[in-house]
Amino acid sequence: MQKEYPRYTAGIGHALALLITLTLFTSGCTTLNGSNETTVIRAKDKVAPALVHIRPVKEIYSRGKREEVLIIGSGFIISPDGYIVTNEHVAGESKQVRCVLSTKEEVEATVVGVDPYTDIAVLKLNVDHPLPYVKLGSSADLEAGQTVLALGSPHGLTRSVSLGIVSVTDRNLENQSRHVSPFNNWIQTDAAINPGNSGGPLVNLHGEVVGVNARMLSGAENVGFAIPIDIAKQVAQAIIKDGRVRRSWLGLTLQEMLARTDEPDQLGVVIADVAPLSPASENDVRPGDILLAVNGQPTNARFQEDLPPIRKVIADLPVGETATLTLLRAKKALEVSLTTEEKSELKGEELEFTEWGFTATDLTPQIIRRAQLNSKNGVLISGAQVGGIANNAGLTRGDIILKIDEEDVINLTQFRQHYNTLVDTQKKLTMLVVKRGALTRFVLVQQEEENNAAIEEGSQE
Repeated sequence: MQKEYPRYTAGIGHALALLITLTLFTSGCTTLNGSNETTVIRAKDKVAPALVHIRPVKEIYSRGKREEVLIIGSGFIISPDGYIVTNEHVAGESKQVRCVLSTKEEVEATVVGVDPYTDIAVLKLNVDHPLPYVKLGSSADLEAGQTVLALGSPHGLTRSVSLGIVSVTDRNLENQSRHVSPFNNWIQTDAAINPGNSGGPLVNLHGEVVGVNARMLSGAENVGFAIPIDIAKQVAQAIIKDGRVRRSWLGLTLQEMLARTDEPDQLGVVIADVAPLSPASENDVRPGDILLAVNGQPTNARFQEDLPPIRKVIADLPVGETATLTLLRAKKALEVSLTTEEKSELKGEELEFTEWGFTATDLTPQIIRRAQLNSKNGVLISGAQVGGIANNAGLTRGDIILKIDEEDVINLTQFRQHYNTLVDTQKKLTMLVVKRGALTRFVLVQQEEENNAAIEEGSQE
């Protein structure tokens, strides 16, 4: 019995040691979880005072009418004098913007400028005292798996915080047409981003803003996307300085190398198309050429997610200055020098013409090229009300008005002046020259009191 006693004692010792180890381990886990929770709260507390709930009144043009719609969104203050970053799809085309601060104070804000190409907008709060503001981090330092917070007003629930990780740092969304982002990829996160979160900050555990919440994947749970803060910072600075972002344009449509060849060593990016009347077209750049460099800077895009940085290299060229493209054509390298043009807005100004029942916009260079117009003159009909004077005359969305009573239509402002004169004088018949597709035709617009009365009576029924 005495011989076995030491072995029994040793067994107790091992058991006690194991019990102590488990206790320390679980105690350590509890401390670690508490530490994580504290870190999250500290990160949230650094940003929350600068969080803004945004309620813009937007002008929406639909089916030939202008409507005012109240929407909700989020934003964050980036400077003590009250500049706010949010999404263009939140604040763009806003007639007025009301902001609710973290103190629950309501303040009017003005729209400083918007950039549809990156979905960024900048507002300015009308205040006369310094405000809390966020610290902007760097999205270039993000890694997949990193913990992040998404703050904002999902479904109008203000001051909300969700926790998740960065799923991917460079998600490309080009195959989803509603996502306009030619110059950047997206941060994908499983931190919940819902309608109303748009424009709110994506925050790392240091309390730094690393992205601007912008999108969610419809039909999926907790698959959201944020604009990298490095892109947002550059755009916001340009808007604050000039009210807009100036970008260069060459008329190139680019495609990844895998669309052309699966050779892993093939460098460059494919030029898939060249816009007519563009700088590239006028300097004999051809579809099928391989773009190797811009001003000596290599342009290699093997995969689709490699395309946005190359587009940005071109966009960042000084407007109106000479650029040199290094091309590969028929296995021979050549250089082409051309002068950049300024990239136009996605859409022109839009107005409603109530008496005739339609809406119209200024022409953009893209519309001019697509319609193969010989000049920049004209206005585009963006919508026509059923039963309205314009619709009864045969005008429809997509028509381009070139002349009105034999006078050239220069732009939307000049057209509105002529239109107002026609309405004031109640001129019965007006002849328009309209381009629809490849055809140009005459359209006779009848403006009579009897017609207007009949339309009103019909609309009441």
